[in-house]
Amino acid sequence: MRIHVNHATTYSYDPPANGAIQTLRLTPRNHDGQYVVSWRIDVSEGCRLRSHEDAFGNLTHTFALEGPIGELRVLVEGEIETQDTAGVIRGISERFPPSLFLRGTDLTAMDADLVAFAETAGTGEGDRIARLHRLMDAIADAMTFDPDPTHASTAAAEAFQLKRGVCQDFAHIFSACARHLGMPARYVSGYLVGDGAEPEQRAGHQAGHAWAEAYVEGLGWVGFDAANRQCPTDSYVRVAVGLDYLGAAPVRGNRYGGGDENLTVALKVDQSSRQIQG
Repeated sequence: MRIHVNHATTYSYDPPANGAIQTLRLTPRNHDGQYVVSWRIDVSEGCRLRSHEDAFGNLTHTFALEGPIGELRVLVEGEIETQDTAGVIRGISERFPPSLFLRGTDLTAMDADLVAFAETAGTGEGDRIARLHRLMDAIADAMTFDPDPTHASTAAAEAFQLKRGVCQDFAHIFSACARHLGMPARYVSGYLVGDGAEPEQRAGHQAGHAWAEAYVEGLGWVGFDAANRQCPTDSYVRVAVGLDYLGAAPVRGNRYGGGDENLTVALKVDQSSRQIQG
């Protein structure tokens, strides 16, 4: 599938901010089943984007601006050719052993209720892949998808207590439970084509999407999208990974001075009519 992404993030400050520093994890990488045809990032203010790779191998860009800044806009646009690999990720140079992704974080901390849920949902007969599928289905059954991203709790235990959340919450719950069961898991940020999909998919792609990957011996890393009860297909664009949202956040930074901050996001992810000519 050829996927077109147009993603605009706009910050406005009243009164203007004195300065800002931002880190962008908005650039996908090539791997088996995903080829970046074209990709560009534009920042509205005159500044220099500095590119590098973070500890997890994510392609990142950073910039710093001096004020006054009334509005800051980050535009991402590109096309990606994808193939369905049944969620299996290959063709990526991994920097860390899978065991690193057994490490817990504040956003994936377990409480007593989540421990009991994980041990009920993710144990029993079957191999590791079967247990992970049962865990994904159990999370989808227990949680209600919230289409309003402003209601995200971000912490796994908090979202599980509420029994509702956005895709980031589902990814944190899955990662937390899998790690508790001794299965390495990590958070993934990216995009999802939402046209013609179920309501939760359409809501998810309006603010970007998130899912999890778990390590399975003999297969490698495999994606699990509990918010949509499926492994990633060719409708997904994989961008960044981390132990949790903070390590894979599309835009993260600080601003100095200024008054109220207003954030707006305009995102369109759809299937392009153009295809690679063989």
